[in-house]
Amino acid sequence: MKIADTDILLVPGQGDTPDGHWMKRWQAKMANAWVVEQLNWHQPVRKVWQDALVARVELANRPVVLVGHSLGCILIAHAGHVLPKGTVRGAYLVAPTDLERNAPKPVFDVAGFAPLPAAPLPFRTHLVASRTDPQCAFERAAEFAKSWGATFQDAGDAGHLNLASGHGPWPEGMMSFAAFMKRLG
Repeated sequence: MKIADTDILLVPGQGDTPDGHWMKRWQAKMANAWVVEQLNWHQPVRKVWQDALVARVELANRPVVLVGHSLGCILIAHAGHVLPKGTVRGAYLVAPTDLERNAPKPVFDVAGFAPLPAAPLPFRTHLVASRTDPQCAFERAAEFAKSWGATFQDAGDAGHLNLASGHGPWPEGMMSFAAFMKRLG
């Protein structure tokens, strides 16, 4: 599937996504990429966030591919079965946050987001995880991939795959995303 033939919906995690972050760069590079906006980025409420995601998917005129980062991955996993059937063709998930981890504890109330979903997603999914992500152990990310029916990619020693870990441009991510899009046919 060609990137230009889809609506790419970027689903960030909790907090600000600073300029320079790979998601913001992807949005700037792809005319058909939009951030799914939330009312409050700092105090996420699953129902509110999920409703915003569903509403944005419903606006799409073309097949949708979701790109999630951090808590955005967890939101996609929760929303997968309530999204309009047949509209979402795939999800590319990067550095999911493990809300059930012992440390560091999430900085927001995880009620509504936990327990974490364990059912396979109803569309093709690819999960990219780092071996040194402070928000999610590598082994736990591999469990998510297996539960969600996702292909799994080892990003190596890459932190949380965000601007703070040196992943502003993240060209490897763009190449991986392009390969995922080709697999969607």
